[in-house]
Amino acid sequence: TDFDSKKKRKVAEIYQALNSDPIDVATLRRMAISEGGLLTDEIRCKVWPKLLSVNTDDLPPLPAGKELREDNKDYQQVLLDVQRSLRRFPPGMPDDQREGLQEELIDIILHVLKRNPQLHYYQGYHDIVVTFLLVVGDRLATALVEKLSTHHLRDFMDPTMDNTKHILNYLMPIIDQVNPEVHDFMQSAEVGTIFALSWLITWFGHVLSDFRHVVRLYDFFLACHPLMPIYFAAVIVLYREQEVLDCECDMASVHHLLSQIPQDLPYETLISRAGDLFVQFPPSELAREAAQQQAERTAASTFKDFELASVQQRPDTVLRQRFRERLRGEERTKSILTKPRTNRFVKLAVMGLTVALGAAALAVVKSALEWAPKFELQIFP
Repeated sequence: TDFDSKKKRKVAEIYQALNSDPIDVATLRRMAISEGGLLTDEIRCKVWPKLLSVNTDDLPPLPAGKELREDNKDYQQVLLDVQRSLRRFPPGMPDDQREGLQEELIDIILHVLKRNPQLHYYQGYHDIVVTFLLVVGDRLATALVEKLSTHHLRDFMDPTMDNTKHILNYLMPIIDQVNPEVHDFMQSAEVGTIFALSWLITWFGHVLSDFRHVVRLYDFFLACHPLMPIYFAAVIVLYREQEVLDCECDMASVHHLLSQIPQDLPYETLISRAGDLFVQFPPSELAREAAQQQAERTAASTFKDFELASVQQRPDTVLRQRFRERLRGEERTKSILTKPRTNRFVKLAVMGLTVALGAAALAVVKSALEWAPKFELQIFP
């Protein structure tokens, strides 16, 4: 069939990129982003390390679990989270096999934390680690997770949640650029962005029940800028435009609607859309809405110095190139590029409504956290 031959071609192209000297990381990024992602776990084991510049020939041996667990301040919390992670393992997996994996999961997390004392464990981190463990096994997972934790996930692993909140604050400006009506509705409902917190900090691993969808998203996120998960979150909200606008315009209703993520999303379409939005409204443009000193502290904004790739392999370049090709293919219709709406931002600011980013937004998030208990809003159901 056509699909099979397309898949065969893609596999061939991936192996060609892996075998070229030097390895063609730009092509690997393109493959990870394009339809179907990296296709199989076998390929992921080879490509994920390349996307993160991890040398697989030189993996450190794993330490014995016992010495990691003794007097480790995070051990009890990690243990609790891992024990609660049953549904992250394939249904029907024998208990003893799953329990073995859970032990490995605890060891990987404690190992990374021990080697990087500047990193702080957060609830939801195990959701990311278990995805790597199930795809690439414990030794490689340890190396990949360590690199990821000091780069893409760095902001979530600070002692406070300030940088995580800051990244959440990119959500509304993206929605505003694409669909002012949805943006204004959400502002009126005062829903905030907490509904997307568990999406962001687990790379959707916690909220999607089908493992295939999770690893497909990981292909995409690993090939892109660290802020891509927030663009993907925005695209999910925009995709649900009608449901949102049909909802009661109050915080509890809109929060409830948005925090229940539909499981049958058209992932490929949404991935493609998120990539396009990233190119149209890059973080640097949205960051003008952000408090400058805050922006300088986040890993997301220091991506310029992100040493994982040489110049021609930068993920943003790959995305931009792809976007240009799509534009050429799709006639440059007006609907593709929305007109810049700076005047509207100014108007919002004047009205004191600029909850887009920065100090005002942090106040909103703080108040959001204060009201959370009233509604018994569980960030992690």
